Amino acid sequence: MIKVLFVCLGNICRSPLAEAIFNHKIEALGLGHKFKSDSAGTSDFHIGELPDERTLACAKRHNLTIQHRGRQVNRTDFRDFDYIIAMDDNNLRNLNLMKERYRFSEKQVFLMRSFVEGGDGLSVPDPYYGGEEGFEEIYRILDEAIDSFLNLVKETHQIYA
Repeated sequence: MIKVLFVCLGNICRSPLAEAIFNHKIEALGLGHKFKSDSAGTSDFHIGELPDERTLACAKRHNLTIQHRGRQVNRTDFRDFDYIIAMDDNNLRNLNLMKERYRFSEKQVFLMRSFVEGGDGLSVPDPYYGGEEGFEEIYRILDEAIDSFLNLVKETHQIYA
């Protein structure tokens, strides 16, 4: 089973939406039994909270289910997950510092948009301080990036439905 962790700052906007999109796609491909996913934040701002209501509304518009409460990345995540995927450079930097502190220096952490051609170094923007349109923008970005990520993982691990 391949385990994937999506990470943003507070774990109420981008990462739970990424997790929901990913879960929807693997179920549609008949691969739900081959993957486990979760999401977390690098901060402790929203531990135990439901996702932002705009995240939930965006998910609902796209027929996605989100059943998640905010949590913070912890030491065992570096041991337990095969792919840890950050939404932006700040979270990537924080995750890389954490993996060194927890002595998981060999663990590679990825930037979400690095899976899309021409996306190296690009962040998934944080929609928290904006309106509904920002959540639709991150949905489109995540939808494309997760398709590319899934294609890479299926090829790398020779996964077929």
